[in-house]
Amino acid sequence: MDISVSGIKKSFGEKIVLDGFSGTFRETHLTCIMGPSGCGKTTLLNILMGIELQDEGAISGMPKKPGAVFQEDRLCESFNAISNVRMVCAKGMKDSFIASHLESIGISDLSQPVREFSGGMKRRVAIVRAILSDSDILFLDEPFKGLDDDTKNLVMDYVVENTRNRTVVLVTHSLDEVKALDCDMILMGEKE
Repeated sequence: MDISVSGIKKSFGEKIVLDGFSGTFRETHLTCIMGPSGCGKTTLLNILMGIELQDEGAISGMPKKPGAVFQEDRLCESFNAISNVRMVCAKGMKDSFIASHLESIGISDLSQPVREFSGGMKRRVAIVRAILSDSDILFLDEPFKGLDDDTKNLVMDYVVENTRNRTVVLVTHSLDEVKALDCDMILMGEKE
């Protein structure tokens, strides 16, 4: 079922962040949301995930189990990469399967705690964690930020390959990312 968003309004105090946003996110498709900073993209994701409540408007068709990559990596710093991913996986997923996903995007040191990783390595762990999560829908908020071009291309290919036939909502500032991901696009303005 497609997700339908109608007339979403959200304010924080006097600041109107979303002013009547409407849109459709197609089931089993990747949809990219683009727009200038401050137009409400992250707020919209937080509303869709149930982290924030809208002031007005309706949402229908929302799957029950979200997975996410936030703007911050939100990893357990003292855990290794496999343990960070395992926390959100379905029971029975083998460590070797998780390791193969991490290794496919260049994470090879699987025993050290992630606090010893670079920012780009942590980002990739967060992406694998979302992809392998036991979820019905994925929300990815600027998932490729902080990655160099070669790594970004590798990780974008990984995301496309591993989200086929899944519903994915991805926030980006990059038209190049939209083109590489071959996704539906929703363009948000200064005020929605």
